[in-house]
Amino acid sequence: MADQPEEVTRLVEAIKAFESIADDEACAVAVSQALQNWPDHQSALRQLRQQRVQALKAQGMTWQEIGRLLGGISAARAQQIAAGVSGAQRRKAEAARQAEE
Repeated sequence: MADQPEEVTRLVEAIKAFESIADDEACAVAVSQALQNWPDHQSALRQLRQQRVQALKAQGMTWQEIGRLLGGISAARAQQIAAGVSGAQRRKAEAARQAEE
């Protein structure tokens, strides 16, 4: 975990902290509460990533460079992120294309 940002490490540690809750009931409740709120947090993270990818593009980076920066994704996927296209939307579109064939 040394090569990832501190914020990512802290998030992973926070998730692992649930395992240290000794009481099964308390742990189940805490995890359930976190999962109930996760869609909102996931949406906020996706929006933040989209904004920052757009900013990188505006600063002159190519889609290929941005894709490499984001963990080796394709230039096309980097462009989709900037446009706000989620993985679920891509899978739905792909399924529709396959159904038409």
